Amino acid sequence: MSAHTLSDSATMLRRDFKHLQRYPVMAISGLLMPVFMMLLFVYVFGSAMVSTVGGGAYVDYLVPGILVMAVGAGSAGTAINVNVDMTEGIIARFRTMAISRVSVLTGQVVGSMIRTVVTLALVVAVALLIGFRPQASVGGWLLAAGVLLMLTLALTWLAVAGGLAAKKPEGANGFSLPFQFLPFLSSAFTPTDSMAPGLAWFAEHQPFTPIIDTLRAVLSGTPVGDSAWWAVGWCALGTAIGYAQARKLYNRDPAR
Repeated sequence: MSAHTLSDSATMLRRDFKHLQRYPVMAISGLLMPVFMMLLFVYVFGSAMVSTVGGGAYVDYLVPGILVMAVGAGSAGTAINVNVDMTEGIIARFRTMAISRVSVLTGQVVGSMIRTVVTLALVVAVALLIGFRPQASVGGWLLAAGVLLMLTLALTWLAVAGGLAAKKPEGANGFSLPFQFLPFLSSAFTPTDSMAPGLAWFAEHQPFTPIIDTLRAVLSGTPVGDSAWWAVGWCALGTAIGYAQARKLYNRDPAR
């Protein structure tokens, strides 16, 4: 990446944070929603769920799933921001300016990842306050951080592609709904073997389950198994598809 592209990307990143200052409610809701979800499940449903996860503190089982849900929730704001730029014509103006084309998308992606990292840090901090006691080593924490960053990168590029493809912000939000609701049909809240057979099969084979299982294993200090390879594979596939589609949609003829 050239110095010119880096400079343009930094400019677009500053623009992204300027928008964040204009709409603080959206930023605050994105930060707090995963925390509220965690508190709801721990204090309202936690006592009923302990038996399904083999005993122990339910918050220890729950946190990996909430972290993944936080990443999915962050993608919704990214899709909407990109779509607003696309539909209001600012991206058409950027195309006529002497700036690197990829920097427009890169600024959005980096800004979204920074916001998501802040959200994840807040979730972990609150989880520790309410009894989360991970057994991960330093290497385990680094691995968990790496998996979450890969997932964030994948979902962010997919959200950018969805935002560019949608006709309206409502449609852009619809593109991100699978990222927000698929974790409910995974091992996030209860083991898959406690589900009905058809649902258990789907939960075991959808992308979010190996990611959540990998995070849960490394944070609890237990063997990871082959779920880590599936997690990396799904993240890499999502990143490749999202990036390719985003570049294609961004470079398309605006008249189409």
